Amino acid sequence: MFYGFLVLLGVISLVFFLFQVMPGDPARMMLSQREDSKQLELIKEQYGFDKPVIQQYFLYLNDISPISIHDISDENSYTYLTQRKYNFISILSFKNRSLVVKFPYLRESFVKRGKTVNSIISETFPLTIVLAFSSIIFAIIIGLLLGITTALYKDTFLDRSILFFSVFGMSLPSFFTSIIIAWFFAFLLHDYTGISMTGSLFEVDDYGRGNYLNLKNLILPAFTLGIRPLSVIIQLSRSSMLEVLKMDYIRTASAKGLSRFMVVFKHALRNSLNPVVTVVSGWFASLLAGAVFVEYIFAWNGIGKEIVDALNNLDMPVVMGSVLIISSVFVVVNIMVDIAYVIIDPRVRLNKIK
Repeated sequence: MFYGFLVLLGVISLVFFLFQVMPGDPARMMLSQREDSKQLELIKEQYGFDKPVIQQYFLYLNDISPISIHDISDENSYTYLTQRKYNFISILSFKNRSLVVKFPYLRESFVKRGKTVNSIISETFPLTIVLAFSSIIFAIIIGLLLGITTALYKDTFLDRSILFFSVFGMSLPSFFTSIIIAWFFAFLLHDYTGISMTGSLFEVDDYGRGNYLNLKNLILPAFTLGIRPLSVIIQLSRSSMLEVLKMDYIRTASAKGLSRFMVVFKHALRNSLNPVVTVVSGWFASLLAGAVFVEYIFAWNGIGKEIVDALNNLDMPVVMGSVLIISSVFVVVNIMVDIAYVIIDPRVRLNKIK
């Protein structure tokens, strides 16, 4: 957890200072065509842009920290404590300052005025989770089945064919695969598949009756996003299964007269899952970041598409908030994997005890 904290701090620092050297003035972007010198100064004061970069950095850390210190006397101060802005619970007050516990405040969008980054992420991130989860489930089920099949039929034509497919799938970048798959299944074969080239999980009804669920739009982006983890899982599950099948306890189980199905799925499969769990955890977190191109090409209204739009508009709070959320998922998933190791393989627990 401590290393995870350092990772998040490093990511926040890197993204923050990268934006400081990028061209463009956020205050001018927020005013757009209504710019005048007095309004510009007010905006800079309101959002802390008139302060030195290092001070801006610590102000941002104070905003996103669950425990923070705020001003309770000066209403013009950027850190002035208001319930509407911070949604806090006060712990301790001293002089003109107050120590509070709050949900991380990711600030407001520069482009979508009046809309907080928290609300933007709460609208888009669940759709990215749905896409990434669907992709990884597809990759796990098909990958394990094909990986076990190649291990059981080692050095046959079937084995070589599946391995060729997995190597080919690993070499395909997602932005290229997205275009090819969208063109082939949604354009050439549209009359047979009925799938559109673009669309999100919820579509707007043409007759003004609100949004409706359209699961068909999930098929192509989930399939595209799942190709690379599928390829990795095939190779890892194959090599791991081959190694486990050579062990003494597997020979003993076979000598006892157990069926091949029982030997493979009851005795060998569980002990061959450790490397697969590692890959699945890493890929699930990676899919959240890797979904950027896929979401943009398929017009899937997730956090990836939101990041691209925010980068085009230099909407710094949205990009920083999105990157922070994705990084947090990486950290949480890695901690959960360490716990999963102990559950799946008791030998890990015994080694820790020794």
